[in-house]
Amino acid sequence: MGPEYDRAVAESGSRRGATSELRQREKRRQELDIAPLSAAASERYAQQWQVAQARFVDQPGDAVREADVLVVSVMGERGYPMEDFEQRSADISVDHPRLVDNYRAAHAISMANNQEKASTEDLRQAMIHYRSLFDELLVDTPADQPRRVS
Repeated sequence: MGPEYDRAVAESGSRRGATSELRQREKRRQELDIAPLSAAASERYAQQWQVAQARFVDQPGDAVREADVLVVSVMGERGYPMEDFEQRSADISVDHPRLVDNYRAAHAISMANNQEKASTEDLRQAMIHYRSLFDELLVDTPADQPRRVS
């Protein structure tokens, strides 16, 4: 099954509840109009990421905040609803089940950073986690469309 299924079992307390939750997520995702970014938007976001990543050396906390904003911005422009973090992570789990744990971990570190409770190593991990999802969001096609082969 996978880590997202295991998480859903733990949260719901049963396999039946987990299966129902994951089916609801898939149904919700099918109703969303998730589209790839235009080439111009993808390039713009890639440049913004480079700026945030370069900032990490002198201002790691600010860089992580920027990374969080960039991921949310890309998700929003692609068509994911921006209701709240839990809903965003549930929505993204359908298209990116391997990366949703990274997103949750990065977000948790970002929240700790806002309370000045994250070490530099924590912040480095957050940037790595955000980067993995960011890269996939930048070039990914929606789950119901064929992937481009480079």
